[in-house]
Amino acid sequence: MIQFLLNQDLIKLEAVAPSLSILDWLRIKKGKTGTKEGCASGDCGACTVIVGDKKQGRWQYKSINACLMLVGSLHGKHLVTIEAVSKTDFPQLEDLHPVQKAMVECHGSQCGFCTPGIIMSMLALYLNHQTYPGKLAAIHALGGNLCRCTGYSPILKAVEKCFEYPRADHDWQSATQLLENKLIQSATPFLVEQTRHFYLPQNLAELVRLRAEMPNTRLVAGATDLSLEFSQQLKESSSLISLTQCQELLSFQSDQSGIFIGAATPYSEFVGEFCKIYPEASELFERLGSCQVRNAGTLGGSIGNASPIGDPAPLLIALNASIELTGKKGKRQLPLDEYFIAYKTTQLADDEVISGFYIPPRPANLTLACHKISKRIEDDISAVCLVLALSTDDSQINHARVALGGMAAIPARAKQVEQALLGQTTSLVTFQTAASLIHQDFSPLSDVRASSDYRIKVSENLFTRIWHENFGRIDTQAQSLTIQPSATRVNHAAL
Repeated sequence: MIQFLLNQDLIKLEAVAPSLSILDWLRIKKGKTGTKEGCASGDCGACTVIVGDKKQGRWQYKSINACLMLVGSLHGKHLVTIEAVSKTDFPQLEDLHPVQKAMVECHGSQCGFCTPGIIMSMLALYLNHQTYPGKLAAIHALGGNLCRCTGYSPILKAVEKCFEYPRADHDWQSATQLLENKLIQSATPFLVEQTRHFYLPQNLAELVRLRAEMPNTRLVAGATDLSLEFSQQLKESSSLISLTQCQELLSFQSDQSGIFIGAATPYSEFVGEFCKIYPEASELFERLGSCQVRNAGTLGGSIGNASPIGDPAPLLIALNASIELTGKKGKRQLPLDEYFIAYKTTQLADDEVISGFYIPPRPANLTLACHKISKRIEDDISAVCLVLALSTDDSQINHARVALGGMAAIPARAKQVEQALLGQTTSLVTFQTAASLIHQDFSPLSDVRASSDYRIKVSENLFTRIWHENFGRIDTQAQSLTIQPSATRVNHAAL
């Protein structure tokens, strides 16, 4: 059995399909149709809801895609839907929450289909900030919400205006206290439907035990990719083991020995601290899905999925990260670039789980460049993802790691390119000569995202861009290139 709050009601569930999404449960089982189904793939945001979790003694709320998150992952959490935002079921203007009132007064809604999801994203931003956090924060919060019948300016104006009204905080304390008092503490909360189960181990020992006993049972974290099999391909799941509440996998640690990121830690809970150390990776993470996706997706899920176009893998490989695998025999580490064997094939044993990632300390003289090439700037899949990490001594390159995604069946290093960089000066000729060897490291496929020739050419061009950004003192963000007194590290499309 699992227990959670739906708005202010305590819910207990036992007999539920492992693959049941929050969206389908809300609409079909509970009749709460305010949460809409648009794309059912985490792209449009019409299904956005808010999920609260008690951390460090207080409840924290974030937006997620209800079409992707599985009901089993709600154990011990607080699910808030559009029906709970205003004071009454049939509100007048004075009964509306500030985010709703602002949308009305700024004319941010037209047909209304997308509006509930937009309201929920606005509410999440409102709950996490006492004052207006600025236009950029508003854009990031709404980046996963698409409205096809109105301009976005009125919506952004509504975000700003909602903070001008008297503060309206929800009184959820009595409901959350009820959940805390009633919550049954068990080693493994679960759901069952006939012979199919959804297991939710609370610690690593229990997770490893379940994995060893059921090696063919699929592991799931944020489900931002796996759920597409259920919603798009209409596949039925067998049993699932969720990593989302395994406490040892929910951590981020940074000290003189480096960084450790737990495999089930959502991106939104570690990216901020990670990017204080590696600010060059900020744009790469900002363009990794939407806010809703980053609130659920995990490194363990991305690496475990072993997709050749996953954005985190090239970054971690370039930073010489190691992956930690845990099984019945204990823990082992191996370099991440050795983890991938072939397409969707890895070194993970049948009785093992990914428990975390180690990144060594940042060298004082590291130059890091991260570039994602895609058809859209935001919320899109890479055609090419290139990350270069090099160290210099008196303008001579003494260390170089170049990793790419989208160029082969697995994320991989460009070893011929690396060798061409080592021992050379940081000149444009050096970078362009090294780039000319990319075709020796990769023979990419042509597909719907890009042709093979384009992938090779854009990768070569990125080396020219990286040199200009880091050594040539040219601002590549401007519409026309202008010489600047110091280097800039802004990363956009290739030259």
